[in-house]
Amino acid sequence: MKVRSARFVISAARSADLPRDGRPQIAFAGRSNVGKSSLINRMLGRKDLARTSSKPGRTRTVNFFLIDEAWYVVDLPGYGYARVSKREREAWGRSVDLYLRSAPDLATVVLLVDGKVAGTPLDSEAYGYLRSLEFDPVVAVTKIDRVKRGARARTLAEVAELLGMPSGAALFPVSSRTGEGVARLFGTLLNPESSPAGTTEAEDLRR
Repeated sequence: MKVRSARFVISAARSADLPRDGRPQIAFAGRSNVGKSSLINRMLGRKDLARTSSKPGRTRTVNFFLIDEAWYVVDLPGYGYARVSKREREAWGRSVDLYLRSAPDLATVVLLVDGKVAGTPLDSEAYGYLRSLEFDPVVAVTKIDRVKRGARARTLAEVAELLGMPSGAALFPVSSRTGEGVARLFGTLLNPESSPAGTTEAEDLRR
Protein backbone atom coordinates (compact mmCIF):
# COMPACT_ATOMS: atom_id res chain seq x y z
CA MET A 1 0.00 0.00 0.00
CA LYS A 2 1.32 3.43 -0.90
CA VAL A 3 0.98 6.10 1.75
CA ARG A 4 -0.41 9.29 0.25
CA SER A 5 -0.08 11.59 3.25
CA ALA A 6 1.57 11.45 6.65
CA ARG A 7 1.83 14.28 9.13
CA PHE A 8 2.73 14.85 12.75
CA VAL A 9 -0.29 15.72 14.88
CA ILE A 10 0.57 15.97 18.57
CA SER A 11 2.94 14.97 21.37
CA ALA A 12 0.64 13.82 24.14
CA ALA A 13 1.61 14.06 27.78
CA ARG A 14 -1.83 13.73 29.38
CA SER A 15 -4.87 11.57 28.83
CA ALA A 16 -6.75 14.68 27.76
CA ASP A 17 -4.26 15.17 24.90
CA LEU A 18 -4.91 11.78 23.28
CA PRO A 19 -6.76 11.88 19.94
CA ARG A 20 -10.26 10.48 20.40
CA ASP A 21 -11.69 10.76 16.91
CA GLY A 22 -12.40 7.08 16.26
CA ARG A 23 -9.46 6.55 13.92
CA PRO A 24 -7.53 3.33 14.69
CA GLN A 25 -4.07 3.63 16.22
CA ILE A 26 -1.00 1.41 15.76
CA ALA A 27 1.61 1.96 18.48
CA PHE A 28 5.32 1.15 18.25
CA ALA A 29 7.18 0.26 21.44
CA GLY A 30 10.71 -0.89 22.16
CA ARG A 31 14.00 -0.34 23.91
CA SER A 32 15.79 2.97 23.36
CA ASN A 33 17.75 2.96 20.09
CA VAL A 34 16.00 -0.16 18.80
CA GLY A 35 15.07 1.76 15.65
CA LYS A 36 11.41 2.69 16.16
CA SER A 37 11.58 6.04 14.39
CA SER A 38 13.68 4.63 11.54
CA LEU A 39 11.22 1.80 10.97
CA ILE A 40 8.25 4.16 11.02
CA ASN A 41 9.92 6.39 8.44
CA ARG A 42 10.81 3.44 6.21
CA MET A 43 7.38 1.87 6.49
CA LEU A 44 5.62 5.10 5.56
CA GLY A 45 8.08 6.03 2.82
CA ARG A 46 9.19 9.21 4.57
CA LYS A 47 12.74 10.30 5.39
CA ASP A 48 12.23 12.34 8.51
CA LEU A 49 8.61 12.12 9.65
CA ALA A 50 9.62 10.58 12.97
CA ARG A 51 12.80 12.07 14.44
CA THR A 52 15.77 9.73 14.45
CA SER A 53 19.02 9.99 16.34
CA SER A 54 22.14 7.93 16.97
CA LYS A 55 21.69 8.83 20.63
CA PRO A 56 19.18 6.67 22.55
CA GLY A 57 16.38 8.23 24.55
CA ARG A 58 15.46 10.82 21.94
CA THR A 59 11.72 10.07 21.91
CA ARG A 60 10.38 11.26 25.26
CA THR A 61 6.70 11.86 24.54
CA VAL A 62 3.86 9.88 22.94
CA ASN A 63 3.95 11.15 19.37
CA PHE A 64 1.01 10.79 16.97
CA PHE A 65 1.25 10.78 13.16
CA LEU A 66 -1.92 10.83 11.05
CA ILE A 67 -1.67 8.61 7.98
CA ASP A 68 -3.87 9.24 4.92
CA GLU A 69 -6.26 11.08 7.25
CA ALA A 70 -7.52 7.63 8.24
CA TRP A 71 -5.34 6.09 10.99
CA TYR A 72 -2.52 6.91 13.40
CA VAL A 73 0.98 5.66 13.93
CA VAL A 74 2.01 6.23 17.55
CA ASP A 75 5.71 6.44 18.46
CA LEU A 76 6.11 5.57 22.15
CA PRO A 77 9.11 6.58 24.29
CA GLY A 78 11.79 3.91 24.39
CA TYR A 79 12.54 2.05 27.59
CA GLY A 80 15.84 1.05 29.17
CA TYR A 81 17.96 4.16 28.59
CA ALA A 82 20.21 4.37 31.64
CA ARG A 83 21.74 7.82 31.10
CA VAL A 84 18.80 9.75 32.44
CA SER A 85 17.62 10.26 35.96
CA LYS A 86 15.40 7.74 37.69
CA ARG A 87 12.73 10.41 37.81
CA GLU A 88 12.81 10.82 34.03
CA ARG A 89 12.66 7.06 33.44
CA GLU A 90 9.67 6.80 35.76
CA ALA A 91 7.97 9.69 33.95
CA TRP A 92 8.48 7.96 30.60
CA GLY A 93 7.03 4.76 32.02
CA ARG A 94 4.00 6.58 33.36
CA SER A 95 3.33 8.27 30.02
CA VAL A 96 3.43 4.94 28.17
CA ASP A 97 1.27 3.20 30.77
CA LEU A 98 -1.21 6.07 30.66
CA TYR A 99 -1.46 5.81 26.90
CA LEU A 100 -1.84 2.04 26.80
CA ARG A 101 -4.56 2.10 29.45
CA SER A 102 -6.39 5.17 28.12
CA ALA A 103 -6.25 5.08 24.31
CA PRO A 104 -9.77 4.18 23.18
CA ASP A 105 -8.84 3.39 19.58
CA LEU A 106 -5.58 1.46 20.00
CA ALA A 107 -5.79 -1.41 17.54
CA THR A 108 -2.29 -2.92 17.64
CA VAL A 109 0.96 -2.64 19.57
CA VAL A 110 4.17 -3.48 17.71
CA LEU A 111 7.04 -4.47 20.01
CA LEU A 112 10.46 -3.95 18.42
CA VAL A 113 13.36 -6.14 19.54
CA ASP A 114 16.98 -5.56 18.48
CA GLY A 115 18.11 -8.47 16.34
CA LYS A 116 21.79 -7.73 16.90
CA VAL A 117 21.52 -8.80 20.52
CA ALA A 118 18.50 -11.13 20.18
CA GLY A 119 16.63 -9.10 22.78
CA THR A 120 17.23 -8.22 26.43
CA PRO A 121 15.48 -9.00 29.74
CA LEU A 122 13.78 -5.60 29.44
CA ASP A 123 12.16 -6.76 26.19
CA SER A 124 10.86 -9.84 27.97
CA GLU A 125 9.42 -7.61 30.69
CA ALA A 126 7.81 -5.35 28.09
CA TYR A 127 6.24 -8.30 26.27
CA GLY A 128 4.87 -9.69 29.54
CA TYR A 129 3.56 -6.26 30.50
CA LEU A 130 1.73 -5.88 27.19
CA ARG A 131 0.24 -9.35 27.54
CA SER A 132 -0.88 -8.47 31.08
CA LEU A 133 -2.85 -5.57 29.56
CA GLU A 134 -4.47 -8.14 27.22
CA PHE A 135 -2.65 -6.99 24.11
CA ASP A 136 -1.32 -9.53 21.63
CA PRO A 137 1.74 -7.58 20.46
CA VAL A 138 3.17 -7.96 16.98
CA VAL A 139 6.90 -8.62 17.41
CA ALA A 140 9.30 -7.10 14.88
CA VAL A 141 13.00 -8.01 15.09
CA THR A 142 14.92 -4.97 13.89
CA LYS A 143 18.37 -4.52 12.32
CA ILE A 144 18.13 -8.00 10.80
CA ASP A 145 20.56 -6.95 8.05
CA ARG A 146 23.28 -6.91 10.73
CA VAL A 147 22.71 -10.58 11.51
CA LYS A 148 24.43 -13.11 9.23
CA ARG A 149 21.90 -15.01 7.15
CA GLY A 150 23.05 -18.33 8.52
CA ALA A 151 22.39 -17.11 12.06
CA ARG A 152 19.01 -15.49 11.54
CA ALA A 153 16.79 -18.49 12.25
CA ARG A 154 18.66 -19.06 15.51
CA THR A 155 18.36 -15.38 16.43
CA LEU A 156 14.62 -15.38 15.89
CA ALA A 157 14.25 -18.57 17.91
CA GLU A 158 16.22 -16.95 20.74
CA VAL A 159 13.96 -13.88 20.66
CA ALA A 160 10.82 -16.03 20.79
CA GLU A 161 12.21 -18.01 23.72
CA LEU A 162 13.33 -14.89 25.59
CA LEU A 163 9.91 -13.27 25.29
CA GLY A 164 8.05 -16.45 26.10
CA MET A 165 6.00 -16.24 22.92
CA PRO A 166 3.40 -18.93 22.29
CA SER A 167 4.52 -21.79 20.07
CA GLY A 168 4.13 -20.92 16.40
CA ALA A 169 3.68 -17.20 17.03
CA ALA A 170 4.87 -15.04 14.15
CA LEU A 171 7.99 -12.91 14.20
CA PHE A 172 8.73 -10.20 11.65
CA PRO A 173 12.43 -9.72 10.89
CA VAL A 174 12.91 -6.23 9.44
CA SER A 175 15.61 -3.81 8.40
CA SER A 176 14.99 -0.09 8.11
CA ARG A 177 18.25 0.27 6.20
CA THR A 178 17.61 -2.29 3.44
CA GLY A 179 13.82 -2.58 3.59
CA GLU A 180 13.84 -6.30 4.34
CA GLY A 181 10.53 -7.45 5.77
CA VAL A 182 9.03 -3.97 6.01
CA ALA A 183 6.36 -4.55 3.34
CA ARG A 184 5.21 -7.76 4.99
CA LEU A 185 4.99 -6.13 8.41
CA PHE A 186 3.11 -3.15 6.98
CA GLY A 187 0.65 -5.39 5.15
CA THR A 188 -0.04 -7.40 8.28
CA LEU A 189 -0.65 -4.30 10.37
CA LEU A 190 -3.15 -2.94 7.87
CA ASN A 191 -4.84 -6.26 7.11
CA PRO A 192 -4.15 -8.65 9.99
CA GLU A 193 -6.58 -11.30 8.74
CA SER A 194 -5.68 -11.36 5.05
CA SER A 195 -1.97 -10.49 5.02
CA PRO A 196 0.78 -13.13 5.06
CA ALA A 197 1.87 -14.27 8.48
CA GLY A 198 5.23 -13.55 9.99
CA THR A 199 8.13 -15.89 9.64
CA THR A 200 10.69 -17.76 11.64
CA GLU A 201 13.29 -17.16 8.93
CA ALA A 202 14.46 -13.77 7.72
CA GLU A 203 13.64 -13.05 4.09
CA ASP A 204 14.56 -10.27 1.72
CA LEU A 205 11.21 -8.65 0.89
CA ARG A 206 12.45 -5.51 -0.79
CA ARG A 207 10.02 -4.15 -3.38
